Amino acid sequence: MARERSPALWLHTQPSVTRKMPVCHRILLLLWLLHFSSVYSDITDGNAEHLKREHSLIKPYQGVGTSPSSQWDFWGSTLVTSQYVRLTPDERSKQGSIWNTVPCYLKDWEMHVQFKIHGSGKKNLHGDGFAIWYTKERLHPGTVFGSSANFHGLAIFIDTYPNDEAPDRSFPYISAMVNNGSLPYDHGKDGRSTELGGCSVEIRNKDHDTYLAVRYSKGRLTIMVDVDDRNDWKECIDIGGVRLPTGYYFGASAATGDLSDNHDIISMKMYQLMVEHTPEEDNQDWTKIEPSVSLLKSPKDNIDDPTGNFRSTPLTGWKVFLLLLCALLGIVVCAVVGAVVFQKRQERNKRFY
Repeated sequence: MARERSPALWLHTQPSVTRKMPVCHRILLLLWLLHFSSVYSDITDGNAEHLKREHSLIKPYQGVGTSPSSQWDFWGSTLVTSQYVRLTPDERSKQGSIWNTVPCYLKDWEMHVQFKIHGSGKKNLHGDGFAIWYTKERLHPGTVFGSSANFHGLAIFIDTYPNDEAPDRSFPYISAMVNNGSLPYDHGKDGRSTELGGCSVEIRNKDHDTYLAVRYSKGRLTIMVDVDDRNDWKECIDIGGVRLPTGYYFGASAATGDLSDNHDIISMKMYQLMVEHTPEEDNQDWTKIEPSVSLLKSPKDNIDDPTGNFRSTPLTGWKVFLLLLCALLGIVVCAVVGAVVFQKRQERNKRFY
């Protein structure tokens, strides 16, 4: 994944443009560039970071199997070929999964998933979808896209069939959930009551592969997608206050019911992010952290939200930009008012001489 050219670099290479701008315009441009660069720096191209092969699933899928030395194990209908790992075929009532056998002890990481969902089913006559997991348990079959509903950790759901048929949401739909084992995923309601956020994406029967990126760094979870194969990442979910322990396992699972699809994983590439932590954070036992999300309201309150998304999520990049813009405008207004008042006082003083 090639990274977009940095807007900050563009600014430095265009001195004639910025010199002609008024000071206030320069400040506004700088704020916009800071926001823009922060969005595109969220996704690594894999060059500046470190690929962790023990947590990556890459062609020709060496190390996949049931032997003690295998780094990936699979279950159910999963078929491993030289070109893809098919979790389910386009057949009814199938479940399959593939799991990393090596626990991950990285505090900051980014997972890139290249996948393909395709089948003979027409609109709304296909299903059910697949999930990407970072959980305490592995190889636990269940009712949630082939895995257990009461999991500990993080799950990213790529849901292709609307079970509750609500008119306000289009499918396929990507959502995220953090669980400590106390909240079951409600498949009948498409997980609305426990989701952290989500987005609708067109990902079925594409002529090209589709991509999903999951980043966890310093308590922030960011999920982005590239479904047009243009190396153009679009933000799907961005939320802070997420606490995930180390020592969990990565995996992927899929399921079909009365409707079906081929759910293929092309690759799962894990990158270590080089992030500095405070001494207190470094001395903490990250394996004892309880999976949780610090929100202003409980996930259960999300039931009454017709959009299925949280209103009380932390500030996103655009919100920060707007706040800074409002603050800047307030300062400018105060400065102008102050200048006018000062000038009038000066005029009044002249009248007395």
